[in-house]
Amino acid sequence: MNNTYGAISPRTAGFATKDLLERGQHLMVLERFGQFDPQPKNKTRTRKWRRYLSLPRATAPLAEGVTPAGQRLTYVDIDATLEQFGDLVWLTDVIKDTHEDPVLQESMKICGEQAAETVEVIRYNTLKAGTNVFFPGTATTRATVNSPATRSMFRLIYRAMKRNKGREISEIVKPSALVSTEPVSSAYFALGSTDLDADIRGISGFVPEANYANPNAKMEGEIGKLEQMRFILTPLFEPFLAAGVAGTTYLSGGVKVSGATACDVYPILVLARDSYAICPLQGEKAVNIGVVNPMHSTDDPLAQRGLVSWKTYQATAILNHLWIARAEVAATSDPT
Repeated sequence: MNNTYGAISPRTAGFATKDLLERGQHLMVLERFGQFDPQPKNKTRTRKWRRYLSLPRATAPLAEGVTPAGQRLTYVDIDATLEQFGDLVWLTDVIKDTHEDPVLQESMKICGEQAAETVEVIRYNTLKAGTNVFFPGTATTRATVNSPATRSMFRLIYRAMKRNKGREISEIVKPSALVSTEPVSSAYFALGSTDLDADIRGISGFVPEANYANPNAKMEGEIGKLEQMRFILTPLFEPFLAAGVAGTTYLSGGVKVSGATACDVYPILVLARDSYAICPLQGEKAVNIGVVNPMHSTDDPLAQRGLVSWKTYQATAILNHLWIARAEVAATSDPT
């Protein structure tokens, strides 16, 4: 990790960097499933991904002595622009240049959590804008959503994934500050809000993670599986507020309502392998961490103010809209 540290010693800075990354990593679900593709230094803010398209099947028999016309390779380019994000926390002159200092520690924890949540929500906002949408029950648009997730909806998504050559995910980014991967049991991963926990667990055929044959196969946030899909829930995946049908059965504004009010609509992202790419928080120059001790200056003559800051460049892009499905559902307000 090659980062900027400000006015603290390398030893203390190394501790601070590790603390920020560890604090942030557990909040980042999308970090683990995207195609890892960090932007090299001094290569502009524009990131380009290229996907070559499949050739049509050559089903016609060859004519004797006649060379076929052949095919030309075709491809699709996907562009994204890296944007810069960051914030800072002001400190008073009680900070010391040691990693044991509680003010520095607490500031790093807060900044790590803020950085992780910021990056996760930025990626979520990009991915939930995909064009491959499914609805439960009789709903055909977001405005007509009036039922929770169903097994038939997920079976339709599975069918569409297979038809469009979406491959199950069998390898993910490890949950650490190191850039490496680890194998997982092949499946499509469905990511949604923790508000949907009861509805998903109530689907016929759902298997809780506690019943897995290998308990170690469970990932952080994973609640179980339904046929070929594994479910991971996080509170950071917020709904489209009051976007569905009016009623009292489902959450609206995140709470149970007594009068007829439009229900919240919750996206569930179902991911196939290589469905999206990220320039992630991890990796060289991915995050600049600054810690400045209070020091005498014309702006601060009594050396009373210091700061902890973080800054990062991020880009996210959907590589194939057919390989990332968005299910839009309601959340039961009073599950049994």
